[in-house]
Amino acid sequence: MEQAILDSITQAVLGAALQGTLLGRLQGRRALAYGAALATVPDLDVVIQYADPVSQMTYHRGFSHSIFVLTGLALLLAWGVGWLTRRRRPEGYSWPRLFIAFWLVLVTHPLLDAFTVYGTQLFWPLTSTPLSWAAVFIIDPIYTLPLLATVGYAAWRGTGTGARRAMAVALIFGTAYLAFGLGARMTVERRFEQALHAQGIASSQVRAVPVAFNSLLWRVLVKTPEGGYYEGIASLFDRQPAPLQSLPRHPELAEALRDAPLHQRLRWFTDDWLRYDVIDGALIVTDLRMGLPGSYNFRFAMAHRDALGQWRVDTPSRWRDMGARSMFDGGDLGLLWRRIFDPTVHLPLQAWAARAQASPPASQAIP
Repeated sequence: MEQAILDSITQAVLGAALQGTLLGRLQGRRALAYGAALATVPDLDVVIQYADPVSQMTYHRGFSHSIFVLTGLALLLAWGVGWLTRRRRPEGYSWPRLFIAFWLVLVTHPLLDAFTVYGTQLFWPLTSTPLSWAAVFIIDPIYTLPLLATVGYAAWRGTGTGARRAMAVALIFGTAYLAFGLGARMTVERRFEQALHAQGIASSQVRAVPVAFNSLLWRVLVKTPEGGYYEGIASLFDRQPAPLQSLPRHPELAEALRDAPLHQRLRWFTDDWLRYDVIDGALIVTDLRMGLPGSYNFRFAMAHRDALGQWRVDTPSRWRDMGARSMFDGGDLGLLWRRIFDPTVHLPLQAWAARAQASPPASQAIP
């Protein structure tokens, strides 16, 4: 919940900065409020309640994040505002200017989402795997704070030339930071691919994702053609490739869900970065991309064994272990931050991963 709120703040200040820069001279401080409100429109899909958490996860960032849908909405808004103001339209308040401003405010929302690891269906209704460029963590103060500061300044002093210039600089800085994150991810992936080749380890997929709140420390996920799975955590400052540790993924358990449509949808949405565990007779499916070993954001109970020991597919439910919160409760975040600058810091990935096979506390067990 806290992540969703902070992510919405980032989207709101991005929209406010864009509309304030483009229309602040004409709309004054109202441009900030209009831009902030308009930028949150794509996330209104969260009000749709689905029957299960897998659908809730995989349909979010769907139609409402499509550039096709949002382009149509920007055209409609520009026409509507232009029609309402046609008799008292100030100089420069043209339909093309309105359309460009509304389109940028709307479309930059899913574009920013696509720079995170979650997955954004930018080209809905096309069914390609959701875009997940994983260049920045979902909450990154280096990106958000300059926008927040300049929007706050414009709200205080007004949207004059100086405030608009400051917001433009913050937008340029934010764009450069996203490019930096994308470059950092590709650099880390390339280093690990070279290290794997040097060790004679064949890889079928290599994926780097940023660790919480920064773009300097990265989790690297590796699959092998035989079904093996490795993880490592590397800093952009490392001079040598970080060690990889073999971790369990248990892909053979997926056979129990072979005919389950929601499992197929989850595989599509995550690009098949899934782990399987049997805990207390339940088959738990974990999205490996978000969180840390043993501290994952999205885990689902999707099947159970019956009295004869046969798997029965269930309507998915959230698996209520500690999830990503255990990373903070256990003090692991401080260890990770030390690892950014000190490659000798040992990260016990094997021990962390073992948490994923533990039963949840009784107070958090599924009813």
